[in-house]
Amino acid sequence: MIGVYDSGVGGLSVWKELRAAMPAEDFCYVSDGAYCPYGPKDPAFVVDRAMAVSRFLISQGAEVVVVACNTATAAAISTLRSSFAIPFVGMEPALKPAALRSQSGVVGVLATAGTFKGRLYLNTLARFSGRVKVIEQVGTGLVELVERGEVAGPEAESLVGRYVRPMLEAGADHIVLGCTHYPFLTGTIARIVDGRAAIVNPAPAVARQAQRVLADLRERTGKKQPAGKPGLSTFFSTGEDTVLRQLVRQIAGPQADSYLYHSLYII
Repeated sequence: MIGVYDSGVGGLSVWKELRAAMPAEDFCYVSDGAYCPYGPKDPAFVVDRAMAVSRFLISQGAEVVVVACNTATAAAISTLRSSFAIPFVGMEPALKPAALRSQSGVVGVLATAGTFKGRLYLNTLARFSGRVKVIEQVGTGLVELVERGEVAGPEAESLVGRYVRPMLEAGADHIVLGCTHYPFLTGTIARIVDGRAAIVNPAPAVARQAQRVLADLRERTGKKQPAGKPGLSTFFSTGEDTVLRQLVRQIAGPQADSYLYHSLYII
């Protein structure tokens, strides 16, 4: 079983790609909605939550944990890897592919404050800041929009436009989504971008990495990959789960009816 963890529903954008890449696998997803958003919170708090959720996922049988949260990856991935014996896959900053593909030499990054302070992002920025101009924008309020299920409409258009239009005006030809909640706003972002820039979602690359990590783990342990019927997904939420259920159904269709949902109060 693969554990997937986010501060809220945003990590479902990663679960979507994981499920597409590994349809026979079982997944256990934890939405830490009671404490969402993580972006403005102290890194020590984010580490504590990541440790607690990871312990829970391992207790449920997770062989690999995907930290499907950019802020939690930035704050906690090193601690998680040194604290537990199983592999952890985090969110890689998508600045690298954007910088390599940019023709204008300007790249916009939309992320949380916590992500911009993370070592992975800062290291990648240092490597590519000489190649491109990077425009950073904290997407204040965007996570909350997605958590309410308001991914389109006047409020979403207004807030996304406030963040994205200055990037376009500065010449950005790639907009990097630096938070797993933001792919759910892709339709709104695309309408504002109107073909002037590529929208870079790191989730497919993260799913491919998780697939490689799991394959390597099973090769070393002798476990076989499951085959046959589609895997089961189980969802736990420390907060309200209406939007979680809506997005799961949007992604999985009728198969969502076979999935399990639980409130989680114990961590």
